[in-house]
Amino acid sequence: MGFPITRLRRLRNTENLRSMFTQTQISVKNLVMPLFVKEGKNIKHPILSMPGNFQFSIDNLLKEVKEIVELDILAVILFGIPDKKDALGKGAYAKDGIVQRAISEIKNKFDKLVVIADDCLCEYTSHGHCGVVKKHGKSFVIDNDASLELIAKTAVSQAKAGADIIAPSGMMDGMVKSIRMGLDSLSFSHIPIMSYSAKFASAFYGPFRDAAESQPKFGDRKTYQMNIANSDEAMREIQFDIEEGADIIMVKPALSYLDIIRRAKDKFNIPIAAYNVSGEFAMVKAASKMGWLDENRTIIEILTSIKRAGANIIITYHAKEVAKSLSIIR
Repeated sequence: MGFPITRLRRLRNTENLRSMFTQTQISVKNLVMPLFVKEGKNIKHPILSMPGNFQFSIDNLLKEVKEIVELDILAVILFGIPDKKDALGKGAYAKDGIVQRAISEIKNKFDKLVVIADDCLCEYTSHGHCGVVKKHGKSFVIDNDASLELIAKTAVSQAKAGADIIAPSGMMDGMVKSIRMGLDSLSFSHIPIMSYSAKFASAFYGPFRDAAESQPKFGDRKTYQMNIANSDEAMREIQFDIEEGADIIMVKPALSYLDIIRRAKDKFNIPIAAYNVSGEFAMVKAASKMGWLDENRTIIEILTSIKRAGANIIITYHAKEVAKSLSIIR
């Protein structure tokens, strides 16, 4: 009974035969490229902790998007870096906000590209938190309900600019319902929501906070992001978001939470996105720079594991290099 499996394992020198029996394969169609856009002109600022990634002004962002489209990557997700911040994150929902203008410019030139708009306040608030902050005794807490109104306003402004998908990432209770109501009330019922449903309070976000300039000025985000040890809670959070109207759910980070992706895949009949986050990206880059890892093989193995766990969509900073690699293979 075991002989056929053994023989398949031995097909080491017959690449085509081995490929025929490969169960999980990465496609460029699975990948979403994150992009950081900031105010100004002719800006392409390297993100030191994320080699090969940049903060772009809109003019240079369009050049980057052109290359992404030429690589047959189907989608990008945008994160904005405003020139001014305030306590209520007004730049997140401003009609002329940096992301709103970027969405409009991209859709004008590359209409078929799927543009996903991250919906969160942390890049726009002076305190760096994902919602409205209020004083509570001698400390500060997140005002969840006040935050929902602003998150919904952000979603509507992004939809008006031309976003194809809204992706709320603040982990505020009720955010999907608020966004769905806001979109539906203004004839945007066709716009899907990709919710960061199981977003853990992870140590792997450090480089992103450099890139998005969104480090909290005090405290941390553990009061609204998930306990890294809780998988049952993740299932409840996903269930809540689906009931509120999420069309796609996301697990973030991906690599340390493959079990969550698998449980969600088994439990829910809904598309699943996984975010291969900045810290996961940076570790591979650092180790490969030292000669400790074969970079390309490591990237493909990581992304394959994420897809094998059950993810339909993988948001990854490796998207461009993987697309280039896959084009060579084709």
